[in-house]
Amino acid sequence: MTNAAEPRWGSDLRLLDDLRLADDRGRGSDLFTVRRPQTGQDDLETLSALDNLRQALLLRFLTEQGELALFGHPDYGSRLHELVGQPNTESTRNRAKMFTLLALTAEPRVARVLSVDVATHPRQRWRIDITARLLPVHGDTPLNLVFPFFLDRTGAA
Repeated sequence: MTNAAEPRWGSDLRLLDDLRLADDRGRGSDLFTVRRPQTGQDDLETLSALDNLRQALLLRFLTEQGELALFGHPDYGSRLHELVGQPNTESTRNRAKMFTLLALTAEPRVARVLSVDVATHPRQRWRIDITARLLPVHGDTPLNLVFPFFLDRTGAA
């Protein structure tokens, strides 16, 4: 049985472990597998619908803009990496908001960005939490996305 929303946002291999907390700093170094109940064999795990869009946005945030230029995607990614090593000030948080807005509006599956909020994590002063609310293309339900970003070099790795 096919999910009716699947054609809207496509499907892809699962590259990130936790899409809800988005605290995985890896960028798809491992592929995930799933055991198929019909055959009992392992297969590559895929994501579709909103989970695929959520993963695509998180990967865009984790990728330095320009990093994929050699592959024909010079504008893919975000500029959030420029904030690593910066102090957690209002100015830095405003830049994080601007870089997030630029990355979200570059994603063709995002119809409209409804809001982006950037706040200091209450227990980790070197971490900012970016909360975005957006309307996907062909969607009528807003998607909420939380992305923790670490301003220190050790958390960003």
